[in-house]
Amino acid sequence: MCPHNKSPAARMTADITVHSDADTLARTAAELVTDYLFSEAGRLAVALSGGSTPKRLYELLASPEYAERIPWPRVHWFWGDERFVPPDDPRSNFHMFKTTVLSHVPVPTTNIHPIPTVGLTPKEAANAYATELRKFHGDSVLRDDAPLFDVVLLGLGDDGHTASLFPGATALEERSTWVAAVRSPQSEPRITLTYPALESCRHCLFLVAGPAKKGALTAVLRGEDVPATRLEPRGQCAWLVDQSAAPNGPKFIPPQL
Repeated sequence: MCPHNKSPAARMTADITVHSDADTLARTAAELVTDYLFSEAGRLAVALSGGSTPKRLYELLASPEYAERIPWPRVHWFWGDERFVPPDDPRSNFHMFKTTVLSHVPVPTTNIHPIPTVGLTPKEAANAYATELRKFHGDSVLRDDAPLFDVVLLGLGDDGHTASLFPGATALEERSTWVAAVRSPQSEPRITLTYPALESCRHCLFLVAGPAKKGALTAVLRGEDVPATRLEPRGQCAWLVDQSAAPNGPKFIPPQL
């Protein structure tokens, strides 16, 4: 658990492990995700991360070694954020997961819940996805005893953002709406889940790899006010970090809480 009576930095570092490289990190993540999904009964929901870091994880999930351990008919796939581009655009998070996973395993089409990006404005898309989430959840209220997601996968941006919750964005203060339209500092508009939706989970898994992430991870560990530090997952949370992203590299010792 990530107790809410601890500081944000303590919650975020409650379970942090350092791995020799990105591939080892991805394989550990695949073990955790498959164990999570295999151990839970009934209908399951996963919120996916975009970007380059989780791609190797997704490739592993679709491989024979791991695919046979996932109850595909029971797992519903959602996206934590999405670039406001067509679903066949190479920049699309949906496109990346489709090419690495959905095209290779038996996922029912009714279990795939992409963020809409065609024929709507960003705000309309955010509202439509919020409606989709509420319909799936069966309630407009998020409760600790009935989390929205079983697994939430997240990454860490160079500036400390997670999902598409960027520094200075008004979405950082949103506590009632589950989905928001935001503008990326670099490019196109994005649709992102807000803190309440991301926090409503049984398991939260951060994947952090590459030397460019070292500064942002250091900020989180220090409890600095970056978007990732503000996240307060309601369930178990774990951070998987590779040596190139860890402060002091292979000499980094995770905090003992």
